[in-house]
Amino acid sequence: MTPTHSSPDDAPGPSSAAPDPEPRSASRRPLVLTGARIFTADPDRLWAEALAVADGRILAVGTVAEAEHAADADAERIEANGALVMPGFCDVHIHLGLGGRQLAWELPLLPTDSAEQILAKVREWSTDRGPDEWIAGGIVGSTIMDTLASVEMLAALDEASGGRPVMLRDDSMHNRWVNSRALTLMGVEADTADPQDGTYVRDPDGRLTGVLWEMASQVAEAAVADGIEDLEAYLRRALVEGLGAAHSFGITSMQEAATMEPTLRALQQMDHAGELTAWVVTSMPAQPFLEPGPVGPELFEAAVQYRSEHVRPDFAKYVLDGVPMTRTSAMLAPYRCGTDQHSRDDRGHLIWDAEELRASLADTVARGLGAKLHATGDAAVRLALDAVEHVRSLYGGAPRFHVAHAEYIAREDLPRFAALDVVADASPYIWYPSVIQSSIAQQVTAEVFEDSWPMRDLVDSGAVVAAGSDWPCALPSPDPWVGLQTMVTRRSPDGSQQGALNAGQALTVEEAVAAFTREPARAMGLEDVTGRLAPGLSADFILVDQDVFAVDPEQIHHTRVLQTWFAGRPVYTAAAAAPGSA
Repeated sequence: MTPTHSSPDDAPGPSSAAPDPEPRSASRRPLVLTGARIFTADPDRLWAEALAVADGRILAVGTVAEAEHAADADAERIEANGALVMPGFCDVHIHLGLGGRQLAWELPLLPTDSAEQILAKVREWSTDRGPDEWIAGGIVGSTIMDTLASVEMLAALDEASGGRPVMLRDDSMHNRWVNSRALTLMGVEADTADPQDGTYVRDPDGRLTGVLWEMASQVAEAAVADGIEDLEAYLRRALVEGLGAAHSFGITSMQEAATMEPTLRALQQMDHAGELTAWVVTSMPAQPFLEPGPVGPELFEAAVQYRSEHVRPDFAKYVLDGVPMTRTSAMLAPYRCGTDQHSRDDRGHLIWDAEELRASLADTVARGLGAKLHATGDAAVRLALDAVEHVRSLYGGAPRFHVAHAEYIAREDLPRFAALDVVADASPYIWYPSVIQSSIAQQVTAEVFEDSWPMRDLVDSGAVVAAGSDWPCALPSPDPWVGLQTMVTRRSPDGSQQGALNAGQALTVEEAVAAFTREPARAMGLEDVTGRLAPGLSADFILVDQDVFAVDPEQIHHTRVLQTWFAGRPVYTAAAAAPGSA
């Protein structure tokens, strides 16, 4: 299925796995792609056999004759050799900067690493670092975070780091594990009060353990940021690395799920330099966030200056609760009572008061912004839907609202997603093969756990279900093929966990592909730009090595991208897929 290129003057095609060095602004010869089975994700014409592209946009998609008729006689020809062609994937929930930072700068950890393996990696990483240099990294699995809150583990991290400050992020990105040197640089001592909506976790004797929950993590992130000499260059390289990873999996548009001003500035600079090879919709925190910096109206007003061709600061980000692994998700039913320290009526907590949320959301919408609302517990989902219902009564149907991560939803609230035109921002990467599910199962009741991620009910009700990786949460890469398979099979792709999770909620392959293409583009406000292969839209498409509509669904996660095209030019080519390769 290796794609080959030809033209009247034998113009060469892309020839390596690296992004095409050609500037985005450079004009390309029109092209015609044939020899493919093309899934358009366009309900008006789901399948085609050829497409024509010029000036970064699709001229025609349909038969070979239609494509040839639309293109110039000297158009470049691409023979797909039977590859499946699809729209570029749209990731509705990604932390591109955080993921890129991990790739570019930080200590890589796997969520399956044991505590001993983490300590060994910290020890090895420390050997090439200065005595005052931060060791930042991740991701620590939730099952390990459950066991770290002790002075013994704090001492072990101190020893492994050789006195260097350490900050490690967990797989939810809501929590951190730091050592004693880091606590000192953070200004946290034994009698330091917990920050609002955060916790410096202590043992039963009141001693600091180095585990940080929720907004306590911001104090650590601020200390790490203080140690970065050139933040602009640091972020720029991180975003470039993140984009490269996204393109290797076929992602050409995304919604950055929590975007602070330095990242907005870096994205705009990249776009102006022709380096931003994706559509990026941003979500600016409406409240103090895990990263330091201005938020809310101050950030919303600043964001206007960073709008560019491919950077769209169109959403606010609200965090309504925490995560179930630390029992900070707001639930309608109590959590499991597993230890003497657990209250039998523990239901987590809401970060926003209902009236305050309504007022803030109304102000946000009045500014022309949509909103992405993090709500992992069913009580938080209900709060979000109630607030949206209020704002809809004021402003009608124009604003776009997402509920992330649509994990636990009360039965009576399911129809409200479609009725209120609220997007279910789903994160199938968190289901499997992530260890997060194992941790959650120890916190919520079996009844609640087994009723999670009701995707079938949402799709059948007419709601928009849009998939997002939440990278670098849960998994070390934004691989959409893992999430796509999970939506279809409801099983762990790697076989590490037996059985299916809420099997009756499975989607068809076509529905799952729509959740990674057409539906997130619609959710992000990009439906007139990308997400489908249709005339007039950006020529964002991928060639893959197997037909996901024909293979055993259990094999979807083995799919590999051969080429990724953005705005009519290749931005990623797998080494084995380069023209002329074996």
